[in-house]
Amino acid sequence: MHSLDVDFARSQFPALKDGFIFAENAGQIYEYLLYSNVQFGAGYSKSVESTRRVMKEAPEATMKLFNASSPDEIVFGASTTMNLENLARGMENDIQTGDEFIVTLEHETNVGPWTKLAARRGAIVKYWKPTPTNPKNPYSVGYKVEELLPLITSKTRILAFNACSNMLGTILPIKDIVKAARKVAKEQGSKKLEISLDCVAYAPHRLIDVNDWDVDFAVFSFYKLYGPHISGLFVRLSSLRESISPVVHHFLKVHDKSYKLQPGGPGYELVYGTIGVLQYLLSLTPENDLKASFDAITSHEQKLIEPLLSFLTAPEQNERGVRIIGEETLGLTRVPTICFVVVGEKPKKSSDIVEVFDKNGGIGIRFGHNYAYGLIDHLVSDVNDGAVRISLVHYNTVQEVEKIIEVLKEALA
Repeated sequence: MHSLDVDFARSQFPALKDGFIFAENAGQIYEYLLYSNVQFGAGYSKSVESTRRVMKEAPEATMKLFNASSPDEIVFGASTTMNLENLARGMENDIQTGDEFIVTLEHETNVGPWTKLAARRGAIVKYWKPTPTNPKNPYSVGYKVEELLPLITSKTRILAFNACSNMLGTILPIKDIVKAARKVAKEQGSKKLEISLDCVAYAPHRLIDVNDWDVDFAVFSFYKLYGPHISGLFVRLSSLRESISPVVHHFLKVHDKSYKLQPGGPGYELVYGTIGVLQYLLSLTPENDLKASFDAITSHEQKLIEPLLSFLTAPEQNERGVRIIGEETLGLTRVPTICFVVVGEKPKKSSDIVEVFDKNGGIGIRFGHNYAYGLIDHLVSDVNDGAVRISLVHYNTVQEVEKIIEVLKEALA
């Protein structure tokens, strides 16, 4: 396995040159605006070029990031929330009264659109809730497949969950969950089960593979994956044809086209800008291969997690009242998104800890529910104060983590 050239990775992000430590995630665009910023679909040369870039090059690049089967399965939208809202709107005619939706207590992106669709169509919402994995820490919770399966009945129509929680930092065994859910649904006599996967917190850290996972919908944000503020949505061709009605103008011929879920069209310069993400990821290792790049990313990120997790779970921090939210141990199912609260005899607000970082300057972290409102409301008494979140990615360095730990010592004193 090739190691990650962190210096090269950092050189691709000018914002890192001033020394600020980004511990809260966040080329082609100007080329498109300068040379092909016209309405596509016409016959003149600039429009032909615009059409090729927006309708061919960008979907083909994003198809590879999803490992989808066809560029026709790719939808672009202003955000993951917008993409899933449009998807839910497009499914209204295929949802019946009494259908059942199973959702988690995760980021509202993959919860709200389905619960609102259920309310509009008279469907029933069930919640797959996380439960404690360590009896000594009630905040160390996770999703267990054995607690999902009893929720599935003959009426189960939608299962929506996250590949990785943006607060728990744990990667779920996606393929095993999908396989088990489909097996139980079939045994129960379900006529159609479609599975929606939120990959926003997963995409920066691991390789997506919608075909291997056997999911029907998957979504991620390019701005979380080092690109422009736009989202990519995968919709399986069979679902596109059989489950979804167009949400675009009635006269457009889009029966089997992903464009049926792009009302008004996204920002085309941003769509074209997404191809730079694939180019960047391929450049990270000599193999020019996505799997090799993500293997290198994973290896490096484990080095970032180890010192931070070791500090936060040390006996003295445990005695101080520090409690990790989510997985407490280092491993390949752990990404470098680490959340914690401070409880006990000397509790400390999450906002007060972040304030110490803000006063010190040079490091960006945050606190709150981070849009996983249901999850944090389930775990803490003040949902708005929520938890402290430190979110690292592959361009962070071990030296930056050491600086974060130094400020944490001050904040926890």
